[in-house]
Amino acid sequence: MGSEPRPAFGRRGLLLGAAALGTTAAIGAAAPAAAAVPGFPAFTRLGAALDKSALSYAPARKEIIFPSIRHVAGKVANPLGNWYMYYAPHDDPGGICLAYADSLAGPWKEYSANPIIDRNWNGHFSVPHVSSPHAHWNAADGKMYLYFHGDNRTTRVATSTDGRSFTYVGTVLHTSMLPSNVTEASYARVFPHPTQSGVFIMLFMGNQSGTRKIFIGWSHSLTSGWQFKQQPLISPGAGEEGQISGAHYWGRNGGGHVVYHGGDGRIRVAYVGTGFDREEHLGVLYTEPQATRAAAPSFAGEGGRLYMFYEAGARGNTNIAIART
Repeated sequence: MGSEPRPAFGRRGLLLGAAALGTTAAIGAAAPAAAAVPGFPAFTRLGAALDKSALSYAPARKEIIFPSIRHVAGKVANPLGNWYMYYAPHDDPGGICLAYADSLAGPWKEYSANPIIDRNWNGHFSVPHVSSPHAHWNAADGKMYLYFHGDNRTTRVATSTDGRSFTYVGTVLHTSMLPSNVTEASYARVFPHPTQSGVFIMLFMGNQSGTRKIFIGWSHSLTSGWQFKQQPLISPGAGEEGQISGAHYWGRNGGGHVVYHGGDGRIRVAYVGTGFDREEHLGVLYTEPQATRAAAPSFAGEGGRLYMFYEAGARGNTNIAIART
């Protein structure tokens, strides 16, 4: 599937918003929300997950992006709390960070030894930055698989039994595995295939001739054997300002949906089918009420309610926000 050529935006241009999210971490008064896509829930903004100004890891005081939320109680060794949130700054030097909480609503606490992965891993890589962490818990071997990019052409994976100390595995995606006009391959998230047991899918952003699109890969292994569809799964649609990124598979509502953000700073939904052979842009799921930009959503449920963690604010000054159904 393709699209007509779109105007090229820079990486920072895609992620610009009109204003930055405040740094208060308190869960404040709820902002009104309305369900914009039929059959999908309405989310209400609760507040910021962390107080950036109080973070010990200095690069994270400027910006933190791409939250990934995992329930870890009863899974990882010696958990710090019931939930882990992985996040990172993006600009150099980046650095994969960890926060933990006993409830999705918080309070969230910064892990004392951040970053848990930095841009230099002795014997494996040395890059300008690492960022966009996505964690996948694999019950079959009792390990957390952490995907992250660095540099922008490369997606890597590491594993851990405690979710804090990781062993490097290797590269799972590089632009050399894609068409020659794809110059970035990052912001990857991995999910079980909705209909094929033992198969995993990877949704990621590929910069194709200056236009950022959603691509897909699949494998029977979390660490190797990945194959990638050479054509994009989702290309920018009307109103998306020519750029899309931050894809998350939505298995609810019958499955086959992908939630992502557009260059207009809103979170949107597309139907791709459980065979990933469709492309129907359904509209806006969420508009950030305070920072005017929402991106890179990650979802988790607790107490019968669905939570959405996302990056909010102008690119370069983002914070992680929480919304809830």
